[in-house]
Amino acid sequence: MKTTLDELLAFVRVVDAGSITAAAEQLEQTVSGISRALSRLEEKLETTLLRRTTRRLELTEEGRLFLTQARQILEAVEQAEEQLALRRQTPAGKLRVNAAAPFMLHVIVPLIAGFRALYPQIELELNSDDQLIDLLEQRTDVAIRIGALRDSSLHARPLGSNRLRVLASPAYLKAHGKPKTPEDLRQHSLLGFTQPDSLNHWPLRHPLGDRWPIRPTLLASSGETLRQLALAGAGIACLADFMTQADRQRGDLVQLLVRDTLEVRQPIHAVYYRNTALAARISCFLDYVSRQLAL
Repeated sequence: MKTTLDELLAFVRVVDAGSITAAAEQLEQTVSGISRALSRLEEKLETTLLRRTTRRLELTEEGRLFLTQARQILEAVEQAEEQLALRRQTPAGKLRVNAAAPFMLHVIVPLIAGFRALYPQIELELNSDDQLIDLLEQRTDVAIRIGALRDSSLHARPLGSNRLRVLASPAYLKAHGKPKTPEDLRQHSLLGFTQPDSLNHWPLRHPLGDRWPIRPTLLASSGETLRQLALAGAGIACLADFMTQADRQRGDLVQLLVRDTLEVRQPIHAVYYRNTALAARISCFLDYVSRQLAL
C-alpha cells in the first residue's frame, strides 16, 4: 500500500502546527482523522515518525529525515498545480505574506483592494510580526523586510527604499521647544527601538560622524507604537517615510534638524525560500507591490 498525499500533508501540518488538534483545525478535519492518517503513514513506512506525549510531539531521527522529503513532494505537487494555473493565466492559490506591522498597515493594506480586483483567485493571508521569522516554520510564502538583510539562505527581490526622518508633534515642540542641533537632543524625550540597536543611531551629521547615537527615554519594539507615541506628544522619534508621509502632510508630525539630516534610505526587500522560478501568485504580488512603491 502506497503513501498518499493526504497522509504526507497531515504529517507535515502536524509538525508545523505543533499538535494534532491544531493541524486538524487548519485542515478542517477531525482530530481522530489526522491521528489515523499519521498511524497509517507510520505503518506503511514501518517506523515511528513522531513520539507522542501528553504535552508535546517530538520528531524521531527517521521523522526528521522523512519530513524533508515530504516537504519536497508536497512542494512539487503544489508547483505542478501552479504551473497549470499559470498556463491558464489565472494565478491562484493561497498566498501567505508576512511584514512588520507598520509596513503591513501603511503600505500593504491600502494595496489589497486593487490587487484582489486583478487577481480574485488568489487567497491572501496577511500576518504581521515586528521580529524576524522563520519562513518555513511560519508557513510563509514571502516576507517583506526593511533594512540590511542578514540571512544569506533566503532569496531576495528589491522592492524599493524609504527615507528616515527625525520627527515630533507640534504639541511636543510647543511644550519642550525645538532642538536646533543634534546635541540639543540630550535635553529631550527620545523614542527608540528595543531592537535592533542600529535603529537608535539616527542619520544626523555632527562633528564626530554621520550617525547620532541616542539614549531613548522610552522604548518600543514596533515602529507603529513609536509613531503613535510621537503623535501623542510623548517625544521625538526617527521613523520611515512610508508610515509618516500622511502625518507630515497634515502637519501632525514635523521634521526636525533638516540641515543636519543625511538622506539615509532603508532598503525594502521581499524574501522567500524558492530555488526554482517563483510561483505565479508570488510573482504577480511582488510585481504589483513594486509598481505601487515606485509611484
